[in-house]
Amino acid sequence: MSNKNYAIVVAAGKGRRLGGKINKQYIEIYNKPIVAYTLEVFQRCEMIEGIVLVVGEKEIDFCKKEIVEKYGFTKIISVLAGGKERINSVHNGLKELPDQCEIVSIHDGARPFVTNEMINKSIIAAQEVGGAIVAVPVKDTIKAINSNMEVEKTIDRGKLWSVQTPQSFRFNQLKELYSKYLENGKDITDDAMLFEREGYPIKVIKGSYENIKITTPEDLFMAEEILRREDRNNA
Repeated sequence: MSNKNYAIVVAAGKGRRLGGKINKQYIEIYNKPIVAYTLEVFQRCEMIEGIVLVVGEKEIDFCKKEIVEKYGFTKIISVLAGGKERINSVHNGLKELPDQCEIVSIHDGARPFVTNEMINKSIIAAQEVGGAIVAVPVKDTIKAINSNMEVEKTIDRGKLWSVQTPQSFRFNQLKELYSKYLENGKDITDDAMLFEREGYPIKVIKGSYENIKITTPEDLFMAEEILRREDRNNA
């Protein structure tokens, strides 16, 4: 019996902090675009039935030919345009999923080091409680500051976790919340915030410090090192 779990991979961001002439998702590391590394993991994941890829409006044809067809991503059921804000992009993706979808996992296209284990654990947790996020404990000391750049207090980092993706949710529940908050959702920076506003439980799945979102030139160097190490380990 097939799974009823689907993924939305959001790759519509511009990646301004990286500079360059192309969006960050299509920058190549060892002759392969970042987003292709990301999609490979979801393609291999047995708990994922299908994938919706959300990209920039002008990048749809490029992605269909140079990403989906070139790398043989047979699980991708739709490539569509994102919206003005992230919340609009995810909402567009949700509308493409079939009614029989039970759990949807939402993931950043520029986060290529997600693992099969993270995806599976988040899906299982979402089945149990409704929502799940992948995250890691904060390692640094965190200071709250005022408008004059003066320290106000030190935050207890024991309760702080840095949130990653995937984030998995019961499909019907998330779709309903998106309809409710879409018009006033500019402050929504991740999908879990919708569940938080309603007081719904969200399970935290421990991720990895290597599950980075490639945003800066430093992130690119780190990504290259991770891939070099993986190649050595697989040799």
